[in-house]
Amino acid sequence: MTVLAIIPARRGATRLRDKPLRLLGGEPLIVRVWQHVSSLGVAERVVVATDDLEVQEAVRAAGGLAVLTRADHPSGTDRVAEVARRAEFSDAHVVLNVQGDEPFVDAEAIRGAVALVVDGRATIGTAAVPATVAALASPGCVKVVCDDTGRALYFSRAPIPYLRDPADAAVQQALIRQHVGVYAYTRAALECWVSLPMHPLEQVERLEQLRPLAAGIDIGVAMSSPVEIGGIDTEADLVRANAHWHTINTVRSSA
Repeated sequence: MTVLAIIPARRGATRLRDKPLRLLGGEPLIVRVWQHVSSLGVAERVVVATDDLEVQEAVRAAGGLAVLTRADHPSGTDRVAEVARRAEFSDAHVVLNVQGDEPFVDAEAIRGAVALVVDGRATIGTAAVPATVAALASPGCVKVVCDDTGRALYFSRAPIPYLRDPADAAVQQALIRQHVGVYAYTRAALECWVSLPMHPLEQVERLEQLRPLAAGIDIGVAMSSPVEIGGIDTEADLVRANAHWHTINTVRSSA
């Protein structure tokens, strides 16, 4: 199946001003994400979807493909769907959505999410990693609980699964999964997702993946390895990301 990777990049983030254009290792963050996804070889084409001309030009200057979208999309998924409908991308069977602030997202997570859809095991694929008890307590860490076949039962910012009896702590630890925000969809599943109204669960948790899940659409979850650096949302995150970038590239250059 032909895979189209789309990286939504909105410039209007409030916690980190001009986030897509902030520098990571001397290049705009969105360029680093595009480079990373392109290097994995999981998609025939990788395109940045943005509502900002400067972001588009930054990607193009680096040799990438970027298209302008409407500015009023309520979510990155809606922005991805707009681009996937364009005539020049009509040959893609699977659409991959990688967030524009995840330059270090694990290749295993991306490949796992895509494989779930390509192999016909799910119409929507995503990923998760084992998480710590400390992450369980953090509302900034989205948790997912899966059934025995690897399909999502629920996503939450709350501690799930909840530990009722401390004697079962080891059992709980083996079940804690942190969601990784990558998605692969069939075209039909993507269109169904964005056509649905906001669900009350989505509204109270502020997690858009609860919309298709509540509608009965299966979401397969591929397990992958934890990464040292997650998404970049704040100035502190960007400082840590640049330090990590310097470290890994120093190791590579000395190898």
